[in-house]
Amino acid sequence: MLVNPERRSLYFKQPVSVGEIFEGSTLKTELQREQVTASGSRFAIVVSRWHRELTSKMESGAVEALRSAGADNASIEVFGVPGSFELPLASLKAAESGNFDAVISLGVVIRGETPHFDYVAGQAAAGIMQAALQTGIPVMFGVITANTAEQARQRAGDGTDNKGYEAAVSAIEMVNLFREMDRAKVQGGGD
Repeated sequence: MLVNPERRSLYFKQPVSVGEIFEGSTLKTELQREQVTASGSRFAIVVSRWHRELTSKMESGAVEALRSAGADNASIEVFGVPGSFELPLASLKAAESGNFDAVISLGVVIRGETPHFDYVAGQAAAGIMQAALQTGIPVMFGVITANTAEQARQRAGDGTDNKGYEAAVSAIEMVNLFREMDRAKVQGGGD
């Protein structure tokens, strides 16, 4: 990440150390609303239908985060896929379309008694990252990988205790970062 030395951080009002970030609490994605906005950007949400009782909450969390940062309904498009294994291909298709500034991939993979979890979770993660690298469009990994259904339910909670919300916040931040980088490139005359 590029950091402006005068500000020391893109997303914290005051300079912070790594120790301050991790001190005494669960790490959360935080959005500084006065610095970033979803207004004027388009977002695709690609969501798995497997474990729909959880992914529907994640989808709602993602939409809530986008709307609270200025996105309107017309700038958010939701695409459903059968399961988390299908997230990378649909996310790649959305990113390649040129219609979106970022893609938010949402799913749930819960460990069972077979190695199926490892294959699905690993390939979903690798494929989502590949979609981002191949297109240059931020594709966010909003996939809960949990050992138990209870762990998954805790990560699909309300408000900011929701992996969909966190992934959307990350998408907003990445879109804003890319815009800032593009402005710096134009101002600096670089390629």
